Amino acid sequence: MPFIEVEGKKIELDEDDFLVNFDDWDEKVACAIADKLGVSKTCPLTKEKLEIIKFMREYYKKFNAFPVPRYICKNVHQPKNCTYEEFFDPLSAYKIAGLPRVVAYGEIFDEIRKLK
Repeated sequence: MPFIEVEGKKIELDEDDFLVNFDDWDEKVACAIADKLGVSKTCPLTKEKLEIIKFMREYYKKFNAFPVPRYICKNVHQPKNCTYEEFFDPLSAYKIAGLPRVVAYGEIFDEIRKLK
């Protein structure tokens, strides 16, 4: 399996760059994933990006579900398309937030990949 190295520690990712262990996440891991995905080359991430990914993590922990992008933006008090403006692809936001692979209603993840 692929991995990223953060401060001398190997962090395991799956074949599609999703974090394997939810608890391995911290802001430095988020920066490394963002860099790997080409979303951000600077660390720390911007305040706006961090607000989005931290909200996503908290929501996932609380409900064991993925938040809808517009709901995220409303709750972090950013423009209604904030996830698209900050990440261009909500899937990369899920990856940077350290959430597991998106799977629901017959593999939504595979359908999103087909659209790319």
